[in-house]
Amino acid sequence: MSGHSHWKQIKIKKASSDERRGREFSKLLAAISIAARAEANPDFNPRLRTAVLKAKEAQVPQENIDRAIQKSKDSLNDLEEITLECYGPDGAAIIIEAVTSSPGRTINDLKLILKEKGGKLGEPGSVRWAFEKDEGENWKAKFTQKINEAEREKIENLLDSIENHDDVQSVSTNAEF
Repeated sequence: MSGHSHWKQIKIKKASSDERRGREFSKLLAAISIAARAEANPDFNPRLRTAVLKAKEAQVPQENIDRAIQKSKDSLNDLEEITLECYGPDGAAIIIEAVTSSPGRTINDLKLILKEKGGKLGEPGSVRWAFEKDEGENWKAKFTQKINEAEREKIENLLDSIENHDDVQSVSTNAEF
């Protein structure tokens, strides 16, 4: 009777939840490291303060947050921020923000995801005009675009695939569902 062990089922569930949680922690700590480059004190750095609050909401241990801040202070951090502008199915505009130690690898990975899911990478400035930053420094669409039902599932699959990439911090679109 394989597969019927109660403890085996718990182990499988815990492993998948730990993997998801670890991926989320990595993204949050990378955002903290990038924000701490300018100023390591959250009292004087609103971007860092926001990143720390998000990490605390996700229950990242304070020790890990402190280590990420210290890491950015101690060394020349090799992490870079990249912003990609893309078009999804039905011409929906997409902005992807990522933090990576290897921009070339990340861009190629995202190009592959876009190609497989019916999107394409745009030139710098080709999509950004349709968005503006809000108070929380998040991209918000100025103009929304209605998407037909046939393309809706394609766009949702594309956005899920992009968000699941380890280096991606945020994805914004002007698609209206």
